[in-house]
Amino acid sequence: MDIHHDTAFKKQDFGNDFYWGVSTAAFQTEGAWNADGKGLSIWDTFTQRKGKVHENQNAFTACDFYNRYEQDIDLIKQLNIFNFRFSISWSRILPDGTGTVNQAGIDYYNRVINYCLKQGIEPWLTVYHWDLPQALENKGGWANRDSIEWFTNFTGICAKSFGDRVKHWMVMNEPAVFTGAGYFLGIHAPGRTGLKSFLPTVHHVTLSIAEGARTLRNLLPQAHIGTTFSCSYIEPYSTKLNDIAAAKRADVLINRLFVEPLLGLGYPTADLPVLQKLNKYIQEGDEQKLAFDFDFIGIQNYTREIVQSSFFTPYIGAKLVEAKTRNVPLTEMGWEVYPQAMYEVIKKFSAYTNVKNIYITENGSAFKDTIDNGVINDALRIQYMQDNLEQMLKAKQEGCPVNGYFVWTLTDNFEWAEGYRPRFGLVHINFDTQQRLIKNSGHWYKEFLR
Repeated sequence: MDIHHDTAFKKQDFGNDFYWGVSTAAFQTEGAWNADGKGLSIWDTFTQRKGKVHENQNAFTACDFYNRYEQDIDLIKQLNIFNFRFSISWSRILPDGTGTVNQAGIDYYNRVINYCLKQGIEPWLTVYHWDLPQALENKGGWANRDSIEWFTNFTGICAKSFGDRVKHWMVMNEPAVFTGAGYFLGIHAPGRTGLKSFLPTVHHVTLSIAEGARTLRNLLPQAHIGTTFSCSYIEPYSTKLNDIAAAKRADVLINRLFVEPLLGLGYPTADLPVLQKLNKYIQEGDEQKLAFDFDFIGIQNYTREIVQSSFFTPYIGAKLVEAKTRNVPLTEMGWEVYPQAMYEVIKKFSAYTNVKNIYITENGSAFKDTIDNGVINDALRIQYMQDNLEQMLKAKQEGCPVNGYFVWTLTDNFEWAEGYRPRFGLVHINFDTQQRLIKNSGHWYKEFLR
């Protein structure tokens, strides 16, 4: 099998204390959507609404990780990966979002954590990866200020249940994506739209991240605590002043909206005036509560975006110039393959004074995989990984505190509104049979990490 793509760098170049891992998420992999007392999440509900997901697919079974976790953790070990990032399903632990704890849910994650440790794999827990209990959405979801209390309660239960064995914690995954896509554009669960949903959600989510982190710190003083942000390198379409200004506004929304208040810098309202409408939801004492001293931040980068001024786009006056119109190489997601974006976002986030440690907590690519005699020769994915690692190493060698890299993702999975069409995995899944097959990219990563 052709996995020997020579690189100019080796694993050792990143240092001995560098974390190499792989990332997954509960809703995208577990299935078992109503097993053992689990309640409905907003994504369970959203996938049942016609036309919301590619071919009306759902994640009722997904990768069946709920039942096959030992098999998949064995694959992680086989690939020489020693750090496994996964998330906790809130409605598996608290079927109604608050109230009575479902012991079967706690027991399940204890089995997963214990099996990781037995196999010499370090568990990295994401407390929240987009699957809010539907019972809480019925009460207003993240747009309800009570969500801060709901979330800190859930975080406390996770800390007390798993904190004796789990050292590494991430509070939330990509707040800009789940608030923007779920509460403004309506293309993700819960499918709400408009500023009236989006703005209170932004503020309550930001406060929840900080309060969740404080809860972890109080209960687990020795824990290694971070949170993750989606980011794209933003460039203006032209050198025209209105395109440059539009790119700056888009950068606020895509890259700066959550990280800056959490670092104690406040919301970046000066560069995107519509954010002044957040003031309606900010109560006395909130501004002090927004900041937390994180041990690390996770940044998740896949591509860059080109931004053009757009008179007709409300609030932001900017639009993305789609990659498919720019004659550039694309992934199955329609995203531009642009490895330099990795270097640029690391440099950007490193420039914040309060950032001590950066881990790339997601990076990967979806390409069309073909099985040929039991082999998936996904050379484009291998090239993508190598080029991104090279850009990451360049930033590290220039002094950026980047000290970890987690591939998205272990196995092909349910990719939200895209369903099962885009395949990001190092391991292929036949969703009819649940058969696993390591792709050449998986074999390459294994050799690299040897």
